[in-house]
Amino acid sequence: MNNIVLCSVRQPGEVTVSDLHIVDGVVAGIRAGGGIPGGSRVVSLDGRYVIPGLWDEHVHMTQWALHSNRMDLSAAASAREAATAVGRYFRNADPSVTAVGVGFRDASWPDVPTLEMLDAATGNQPTALISHDLHCVWLNSAAARRYGMEVDAGGLLREELAFALTRELGKLPDSVVDRWVRDAADAASARGIVGVVDFEMTWNRDVWLRRIAGGFTSLRVEAGIYPEDLERAHNDGMRTGLELDGGKGLLRAGPLKVLIDGSLNTRTAFCVDPYPDGGYGLLTVSFDDLVSLLRRAREYGFVPGVHAIGDGANQVALDAFERAGIGGRIEHAQFVRTEDLARFGPLGVTASVQPVHALDDRDAAESNWGGRTQRAFPLRSLLDAGATLALGSDAPVAPLDPWAALSAATTRSRQDTRGPWHPQECISRGQALAASARGRSRIRVGDPADLVVLDTDPLAAPDSEFAAMPVAATLLAGRFTYDGGLA
Repeated sequence: MNNIVLCSVRQPGEVTVSDLHIVDGVVAGIRAGGGIPGGSRVVSLDGRYVIPGLWDEHVHMTQWALHSNRMDLSAAASAREAATAVGRYFRNADPSVTAVGVGFRDASWPDVPTLEMLDAATGNQPTALISHDLHCVWLNSAAARRYGMEVDAGGLLREELAFALTRELGKLPDSVVDRWVRDAADAASARGIVGVVDFEMTWNRDVWLRRIAGGFTSLRVEAGIYPEDLERAHNDGMRTGLELDGGKGLLRAGPLKVLIDGSLNTRTAFCVDPYPDGGYGLLTVSFDDLVSLLRRAREYGFVPGVHAIGDGANQVALDAFERAGIGGRIEHAQFVRTEDLARFGPLGVTASVQPVHALDDRDAAESNWGGRTQRAFPLRSLLDAGATLALGSDAPVAPLDPWAALSAATTRSRQDTRGPWHPQECISRGQALAASARGRSRIRVGDPADLVVLDTDPLAAPDSEFAAMPVAATLLAGRFTYDGGLA
């Protein structure tokens, strides 16, 4: 039996301290004083605050690890600035290796990317720049030749072609990528993350089994499945939530991810009303095909996670959930018709949302959804209508930092001079913390000892401190994955 006692702890909003007893990875008791069982490991937390462990409900873990080791273009204010910066950064790079930049936001640029512009800056150095939302890649001619891609005068690939090239760019030695993933996971643990839902666009089960066999211990992982692998997963006996053999208690099968539209940045999110430059975006899966796929997911025991960003796509997704007679998740739910808000709860559809996107995309939303943005990223409206929220980052689209998401959800602001965007859609800190901890708002006896230790009461900290919350320690099943010097 493995016993640990966290002495002198408080839960948010409490004044008095208690001792938290953990036995074999489970919270066995919360007592104000009293004896400590013999043989227990004792860690004094000196009145610090303890909350349930935080989850990131939507990440692309390999892409996040790669992103963390590539050139960051998020600050580029124009296509020309991005191209010039890339040319300087990779001036003496090895031409046998493709130069990769990430994070550009062309929807808000005053100019447009062109093949000629990128070629002039990079010459014969194969160069590929991946947009912040992963739905677009800007190539130069040398990279287009290397990867056999046909590009027009813009040099841009979008949607499926962009996804395919992004996967190709990620084909580095497993040892390198796994080390970067381990580093990224350790950094997430240091911010209070105990688990992720990983929607990497690949057959992800075997990747994670390899990593865990190689010593990965930082996080719980739910590995998503894509439609092309659904039959394989079913034939292997997988279903959402099933603990997978060889995963050492850390790996479970995740949801079935289905993409039915594009993104706001590329103006491919499927909308009811046209974009200013025309078109309604893309519906990449027909309603009938989506219903058929959802029914197959129900039969096979998979929870569907349907990517829907535009209000038209969210309407289609909800209609399909209703027709198929299955609940699930809508990933993103960025733009929702007012009449659709109240459908989430009764249909059993969780809104898996990424609050930082509201801050990143506010200018693009005002440009493309002008006059309608009061229902963009409608977190408060979804909660008030009875929906369940699950918070995440969509890393690398936003950083894998739960406090950035929690702050965005509760303030709709970066604490800068711009002020909050549609503050009526803010949710409370308690609601946001629960949405980041799978509904757990407090630690209770019988809970898994997936815990976060904080120096400050998260319900009382100033907004600026809440956004950069100092994490003192993180525990996974009673084991310190980050100890901050406490243990």
